[in-house]
Amino acid sequence: MRLILITIATWAALSAPAALGNCPALLDHEIRKLRSDQSLNLCEAYRGKPLLIVNTASHCGYTSQFRGLESLYQQFKQDGLAVAGFPSDSFRQEAGDEEKIATICYVNYGVTFDMFTEVEVKGDRAHPLFVQLGAAAGAPRWNFNKYLIGRDGQVVKRWDSSTKPDDPELLRAIEQALATQ
Repeated sequence: MRLILITIATWAALSAPAALGNCPALLDHEIRKLRSDQSLNLCEAYRGKPLLIVNTASHCGYTSQFRGLESLYQQFKQDGLAVAGFPSDSFRQEAGDEEKIATICYVNYGVTFDMFTEVEVKGDRAHPLFVQLGAAAGAPRWNFNKYLIGRDGQVVKRWDSSTKPDDPELLRAIEQALATQ
């Protein structure tokens, strides 16, 4: 009986929000998923996983990178890579309507990785996640900047818009992040 009580108590402690106390500051955010009432706690979802964060836009010359990002996600998700897309109108190229953004992502490009509600990624109104990313590796200068976060919750590197998801340097960095325990 005592073993069961300890197990239940341990489970309760680990599943409580206080267990997130060792959450890396970068992941200490809760953000609503695109076209959903569900919010996702980034710590709960991504802690301990390599994570590629991308600021996206629906009407940008780089929008076709959604295909490459999805392919990258499919290639590495079984190994633990997570990809998170954050639509933004900071560069005035977002659809501006959540349903349109969702259609472009999910229907037009077949995105299955996590997409979140529209956020600002630069300036005074930038979401705190992007303020932290900017401080660590440079603020986005355009859409489709890619930030690789290591298992430890620290920024590994940032790539600009012109870096395609299948770029050899990006792929090597992801493979290295996946190999790091």
